[in-house]
Amino acid sequence: MLHEALFGLIGEKDYDRISVSEVLARANVGRSTFYMHFRDKDELFASAIQQKLESMRAGGPAQNHPVERLVGFSRAVFEHIDSNRAAGGARMGRRGRAILHEHFRRVLARWICDEMTRAPRIRARASGGVPPTLLAQHVASTFVLVLDWWVDSECALSPDEADGLFRTLVLPALGAARLPAPGRS
Repeated sequence: MLHEALFGLIGEKDYDRISVSEVLARANVGRSTFYMHFRDKDELFASAIQQKLESMRAGGPAQNHPVERLVGFSRAVFEHIDSNRAAGGARMGRRGRAILHEHFRRVLARWICDEMTRAPRIRARASGGVPPTLLAQHVASTFVLVLDWWVDSECALSPDEADGLFRTLVLPALGAARLPAPGRS
C-alpha cells in the first residue's frame, strides 16, 4: 500500500515535495507502522524500486544468459514509462525527475551489483576485470542517461528502440555485444 501510495503521488507532484504524511494518508497507514519498516521516504522509494525491478525482470530462456540478468529490467521500465506518458499522466518537472532518477540510479546500481555478487558465473562473464561496483554504476548510470534523454527529447522512439540504444551502450562493457533483448530476434 505504501509503495502504491508513493508512486501515485510521484505521478502527481515532484518527489522532493512529497511528505511522509501524504504517503501515510494516501495508504491509510499509521506513522508508527511506517517507521517500523522504513527510516524515511527515500528508504520507502528504494524498497519500491527494488520490488519493481524484481517484478520487471525478464523471464524465459533469455533470463538464463548471465548478462540478461543484469539488463533484463530495461525494456519493462521503458514500457512502464511509455504507458504512463501515453495515459497522459502528470509530468513531473526536471528538478523532481532529477532527484527521483538519482535515487533510482543508486538503487539500480546496488541491485545490479547484488546480481553479480550472487552469481559468480554472471560476475566472471560480465566484469572483464572491472570491479563489480564500478560496472554496476556504469550500467545504472547509462540506463538513467538514456531514460532522461528519451523523456526530455520527447522523441518518437518506441520503448523497444530506447531499450536497444541502452543495450548498444552497455552490452560491450558487459562482454555481450550481440545479446538480443527478450522478444527480439
